[in-house]
Amino acid sequence: MSYRDIRPNQTIYVNNLNEKLPKEELRRSLYYLFSQFGPILEVVALKTPKMRGQAFIVFDNIDSSTKAFREMPNFPFYGKAMRIAFAKSKSDVLSHREGDFTTARKRKHDSSASSAMNGVSDEESKSSNSQRKRTPQQIKTASASIPVGAPNNILFVQNFPHETTQTMLTMLFQQYNGFKDVRTIAGKPGICFVDYGTDYEAAKALDALQGFSIKSNHPMQISYAKK
Repeated sequence: MSYRDIRPNQTIYVNNLNEKLPKEELRRSLYYLFSQFGPILEVVALKTPKMRGQAFIVFDNIDSSTKAFREMPNFPFYGKAMRIAFAKSKSDVLSHREGDFTTARKRKHDSSASSAMNGVSDEESKSSNSQRKRTPQQIKTASASIPVGAPNNILFVQNFPHETTQTMLTMLFQQYNGFKDVRTIAGKPGICFVDYGTDYEAAKALDALQGFSIKSNHPMQISYAKK
């Protein structure tokens, strides 16, 4: 059966991934990248010869996986264009949740195990899920509480975890039209500048990502850079 013939389901199959990435960095980056579409139950990325350059992202619902399927093909991920398809078979974590123990392998999947597979902590997972549940009014209120300055095409971003890499920031901000570059500052972790082509494009990214939490208690604070 070809991947093109697979019916939509909750698990996304991704290949053509950069094989040089450490396993935990790959899992963590995939989790952060795909969590924008909805709650993730599990990220499976193995380094066995047959699984190199491939991963499975298991979503909580089909709506989320379908959004990812539509929006992520050819997304530039660590220098390579992603290839996306729906998975051919049901994941273990879904089989266990639905009581299908015949299909599932005999291993226990609780929230801690799932987070460990993702390469993220329970705290980070809860933070990512809770921010997706914010209402538009809550997002608007959070944005309004941060002075953003005079609009221009460069964003100043602060209050993200110090371990956040430039590549992870690039993947987050390049989703929005007009993205040009992320500039971190040596010796000053947790802050960066993000360049867009126009003021309007920068404004769209600011509005979408204001208050986004990569990690619990680290909502990003975004304003326009002073010129």
